[in-house]
Amino acid sequence: MAVSRRFVLALAGSVPLYGLASGRAVSDPGLTQPGRTTVRYTMTAFTNASETDLYVYESTDATNFQLLRGSAYQPPSGLLRDPSLIRHTDGRYYLTYTTGWEGQTVGFAHSDDRLAWTHLYDYPVDVSGVTSTWAPEWFVDPNGEVNVLVSLSDGVRFTPHLMTATDPGLQSWTPLTPMVGLGPKPDTGYGYIDTTVVHHRGQYYAFTKDEQTKYVELAVSDQLRGRYAFVQTEDWAGWGTPREGQCVIPLPNSGWRIFFDAYEDGKYLYSDSHDDFRTWTPPAELPGLSGTVRHFTVLPERG
Repeated sequence: MAVSRRFVLALAGSVPLYGLASGRAVSDPGLTQPGRTTVRYTMTAFTNASETDLYVYESTDATNFQLLRGSAYQPPSGLLRDPSLIRHTDGRYYLTYTTGWEGQTVGFAHSDDRLAWTHLYDYPVDVSGVTSTWAPEWFVDPNGEVNVLVSLSDGVRFTPHLMTATDPGLQSWTPLTPMVGLGPKPDTGYGYIDTTVVHHRGQYYAFTKDEQTKYVELAVSDQLRGRYAFVQTEDWAGWGTPREGQCVIPLPNSGWRIFFDAYEDGKYLYSDSHDDFRTWTPPAELPGLSGTVRHFTVLPERG
């Protein structure tokens, strides 16, 4: 795999890891420190059988997941697709999800134990011209800000947007603003969706799906809102296409894992990196759940 010069420069200019993966509500995960281990990984997913039911799974190795509860939550109306999970500072688990193929809302629910869930609200997206609101994704910044990344469509093209919680109870949000550098290309392309961000070595790494080529590409910025610059494009990691629903988490001992949906093949795959995202292992099927789960996130909690 060829590594772009811009990507090498981005890493060279970084500062030591004070990591935070998307979908996690702790600013010092400890997963990359020697001697620290992860007690559990929680997966929240919808399945091929239902796009209105939340399925919750648990693992101790981020590979072999066991069902905790099927149909753990159904929203009062609409769909439940693309569920993303965090554990907030109040100790509760919070879920955000896609409420429909078309529409202008983002769903929210919470739980004390990951098993019993309560609907909070459907948040209205007040952006002119929006026809679809897809794949909301939590991101908790090292400074403690709680954010949600959302892919907004005008009916043709997608642009990742960002909103930030303005109260500890996650009831109110800043207006949604585009993530600079991740918008549709001026002359071609359908934009970018399923964007997930990790904070690594002082920078923000956005793994985002090019909706025209269906490749998961990589962009980097000094700030969460951007401006992002693409450092790896096309089939840079050997994951193939079409791929979507990506989720990136840290592993113990400085590794990283990406999960993604190979939806045309009916498979869910994962791939690992141990050299700061430069190279990745060949994609492997997720045992037991490949072909069953769809667009999920995984929450690591350390012990």
